[in-house]
Amino acid sequence: GDGVYEVVPIYGRKPFRADQHLARLARSLDKVRISNPHTPEEWMELVGRIVDAYPAADQLAYIQVTRGVAKRLHPFPKDAKPTVFIMTSSHTPPSAEVRARGVTCVTMDDIRWLRCDIKSVSLLGNILAAQYAVEQNAVEAIQFRDDYLTEGSASNVWIVKDGKVCGPHNDNLVLEGIRYGLIQELCAAEGIPFELRRIPRVDVLAADEVLISSAGKEVLPVTSIDHRPVASGMPGPVYRRLYEAYQRVKPE
Repeated sequence: GDGVYEVVPIYGRKPFRADQHLARLARSLDKVRISNPHTPEEWMELVGRIVDAYPAADQLAYIQVTRGVAKRLHPFPKDAKPTVFIMTSSHTPPSAEVRARGVTCVTMDDIRWLRCDIKSVSLLGNILAAQYAVEQNAVEAIQFRDDYLTEGSASNVWIVKDGKVCGPHNDNLVLEGIRYGLIQELCAAEGIPFELRRIPRVDVLAADEVLISSAGKEVLPVTSIDHRPVASGMPGPVYRRLYEAYQRVKPE
């Protein structure tokens, strides 16, 4: 578990928001005190080689950096060189049918550690949350710590109330998804009010719309939580505006 990772979406063989992904990779490495083995330019050269060798035009490029080869002990090994692993896979965003009906989510307590701001490969808590969602026939588990919204097992969670998009504060309890900055930018471009604040469970369940976002999901409407409809049970107008705006900023 002693390592961090990043996932860079690729559209038409062009990386999307790579600068932001590499900046977050650098932040994660710094927080766990692993030296960054490459400059941003070197990272993109390595990712480009993998992307060019893969047949699909739309991909998800995965970067992983672990502390290095050493005897199995808990303290940091001396003189270990970071180990880099990069792979890529095909990326197919959610279909029009899925977007038209929205997705089902379930809620659960957030049982993860207190440094969720680090994109660590130690993902057991996320795995257990994702499996809980699967067993409940849901797409995602929306997590709460002390009855306040944190995030999904593999996505950020947003609520819409009276036309305003709200998300949890960017603190140690959530991973700053690259869509965090993107959603804020899209809201500004569309004239949609935006706020980061503590969001109690009751506000999530009473929201006009609930959205999830990630590199793979892009932005998706949540139309059912814990087998109960979100508002009308259909994707809402703010989701549609954000989705269309998202598509406009993707590489062609």
